[in-house]
Amino acid sequence: MQDYAIEMVGITKTFPGVIANDKVTLQVRDREIHALLGENGAGKSTLMSILFGAYSADYGTISLHGKQVEIKNPNVATELGIGMVHQHFKLVQNYTVTENIVLGMEPRKRGGVLDLGSAEKRVQQLSEKYGLSVDPKELIENITVGQQQRVEILKTLYRNAKIIIFDEPTAVLTPQEIDELMEILRRLQQEGKTIILITHKLKEIKDVADRCTVLRRGKYIGTVEVGDVSEQDLAEMMVGRSVKFEIDKPEKKAGKVVLSIEHVTVKDPSGFQKVKDLSLEVKEGQIVGIAGVDGNGQGELLSALTGLSPVSSGKIFLDGEDITDLSIRSRIEKGMGYIPEDRHKYGLIGEFSISENLALKNYYKTPYSNQYGLLNYHKMSETADRLVKEFDVRCGEGSQTPAGSLSGGNQQKVIIAREISLSPKILVIAQPTRGLDVGAIEYIRKRIIDERGKGRAVLLVSFELDEIMNLCDRIATISKGSIVAVNNQNEVTEREIGMMMAGSRKDGGKQ
Repeated sequence: MQDYAIEMVGITKTFPGVIANDKVTLQVRDREIHALLGENGAGKSTLMSILFGAYSADYGTISLHGKQVEIKNPNVATELGIGMVHQHFKLVQNYTVTENIVLGMEPRKRGGVLDLGSAEKRVQQLSEKYGLSVDPKELIENITVGQQQRVEILKTLYRNAKIIIFDEPTAVLTPQEIDELMEILRRLQQEGKTIILITHKLKEIKDVADRCTVLRRGKYIGTVEVGDVSEQDLAEMMVGRSVKFEIDKPEKKAGKVVLSIEHVTVKDPSGFQKVKDLSLEVKEGQIVGIAGVDGNGQGELLSALTGLSPVSSGKIFLDGEDITDLSIRSRIEKGMGYIPEDRHKYGLIGEFSISENLALKNYYKTPYSNQYGLLNYHKMSETADRLVKEFDVRCGEGSQTPAGSLSGGNQQKVIIAREISLSPKILVIAQPTRGLDVGAIEYIRKRIIDERGKGRAVLLVSFELDEIMNLCDRIATISKGSIVAVNNQNEVTEREIGMMMAGSRKDGGKQ
């Protein structure tokens, strides 16, 4: 009989209206990288939260190296050598990297005085050993999202975890950072760690995992040797049907200019130019993609376009009208839709129901509100029920389900349903499929193509080069806050875009 490092048998966990795990079995060998694959809402994170002690299973057993254990809370998991790198980081923004890492187990000198110096040295050693490149003294609020994830990894290493769970670790990383993380996972494995990798990205599974367990709608589907199966095989196990990786994009002649960005400059609070004299046009029936490495001005540009931050100089026109100084609501009413990169911060209110979130942008209008400002929740629910069905939002309590309880893919579907249902003239989209499974990616990309077919103008920002290449008609490559080049999709290769993202022009010159 195989002595597994981790053996979870018959795990069952229910929440109101949904069975998250239905008699699930997971068997992980010692010192392997074991992928856990499934659609959004398949029960992967729930299963791992049970292993980490954040949830308690209703039924089932957990054994570590053949010995049955009861993991009542994360402290017990930590004592047993289990660490977890969460998809949504659990960091205190105004603490330093080291203060976050030692939180809850702060080192002390004699007399109980906090000894941050020795902790900083150990954090530095771990950072260098695993190639994590994090400054122990830097504040969390001053480092990138990718670096914040590395802090979460360091937290587990600092606590001497032998088993490390990674929950969608690449969802917030650039392609270069993903490559670096894959190397970190291999290094951890070589150091004797057992890794469980929750991911939707089949390429990553093929790249780094030894075996893969697949869940579908809370049930165990099977475990396979990764070397024996193709990406297509894994996708079909995950969604229960054949999945199309290629996008059908019919020919479409672009119409008039809908969005015009003219010599726009955006500065950060310190006065540094994040966007520099940038000009770009998006036409009806056209998807224009902005390709670039994270941190090259994309976020600041979208904040300026949507009214979240001011423009230092230049003009923004929507359907010929100057909207540079208009309020966010005015831009929405003029026909701007926005699907933000951070769905939790800007896209949804987690405590609100799906119905309330779908009405966030037009709750003050009829039929949702009368002349006295009283809300018609019945009408809101009617519309929400229709959109939940149309956009295949999977939820336990229908349109009254709290948005915060949905899986990432279903949260994204709620945002897309809201924005598309408002029939915008221009749809501004940031990272629409980040962290989503292949089924949700296939669906969302198809909806974007459908909007193009209806004559909508679409501005798409994505760090996924294959997404830019497959979806876009024209591609604007951005580097250091400036557009390096704008090309028709069929005029440029993925490699050439990658070079331009690094600051090189298509002709081989430097920016």
